[in-house]
Amino acid sequence: DDLPKPKTTDVIRKGSLAEYTVAEEKDDGRRWRMFRIGEQDHRGDMKAIEPYKKVISHGGYYGDGLNAIVVFAVCFMPESSQPNYRYLMDNLFKYVIGTLELLVAENYMIVYLNGATTRRKMPSLGWLRKCYQQIDRRLRKNLKSLIIVHPSWFIRTLLAITKPFISSKFSQKIRYVFTLAELAELIPMEYVGIPECIKQ
Repeated sequence: DDLPKPKTTDVIRKGSLAEYTVAEEKDDGRRWRMFRIGEQDHRGDMKAIEPYKKVISHGGYYGDGLNAIVVFAVCFMPESSQPNYRYLMDNLFKYVIGTLELLVAENYMIVYLNGATTRRKMPSLGWLRKCYQQIDRRLRKNLKSLIIVHPSWFIRTLLAITKPFISSKFSQKIRYVFTLAELAELIPMEYVGIPECIKQ
């Protein structure tokens, strides 16, 4: 496993976190939230990622039952040129995984909105891989489709290069969609929040 291991300060054992008083938390200038990833609790800095929380949203349901549509809008990601980029991405990772756990009850699909996104806002393949590997087995198994909307040449090339390293089961779940009209033929769009920059 070549994924970076969390630093000991990132992983908090149950009961080992000292309680903040309201005054201490206010002085800290942060808003912390606990996320359970696997068997460990992780503390996420919600204030740092506030401008980027629209990156993941609930897009309604498809088919019969509670089959969730989870929308991942890359245009809301932080730019890689930011000085605190790694810190933002670490906290955004916790937020995305924690939110996914809350949004998904049964089967689900991810609509990956790639349009209107500069290369500097695109998450690295390693970050996306880490997200996929860190979600629990139930969520990996229940992912029925990954629809990539407006796939750039870069994304298609990246996936083509990594295809030998991706399980064939997962590869079969990936689908490219080149227009919003084409997306509307696949899923109900009533609650899918398409950012204005992508609509243009």
